[in-house]
Amino acid sequence: MRKVSIQDLKANLSGVIAEVEAGTPVVVTRHNRPVVHLQPARSGDVHRGAHVGRGRLRPALARSARRPRGRSLAVLLEDRGNR
Repeated sequence: MRKVSIQDLKANLSGVIAEVEAGTPVVVTRHNRPVVHLQPARSGDVHRGAHVGRGRLRPALARSARRPRGRSLAVLLEDRGNR
C-alpha cells in the first residue's frame, strides 16, 4: 500500500488515480497521519443514475430559450427515489 501526502496528491492527481485504477491502494496522509484510503471502485459502488444511457436524459448542448416545465426535476427526483 502506497502513502501519499495531500500536497503530492494535488501535484500528481491523475498519476495517483491511474495507480489506484490499476489496483494499487493508496493512503492519503496529512502531517503523516492517514486521512483517506483510496481503492478502485467496484461497479456496484458507483451510482450513475437509473436513467443514464436510457435516452431519458441527454447532455445539454446549448442553453434553450424555452425551459421544460419540471420534467428534468421529475426525472431527477424519480431517480433519487431508487436509492
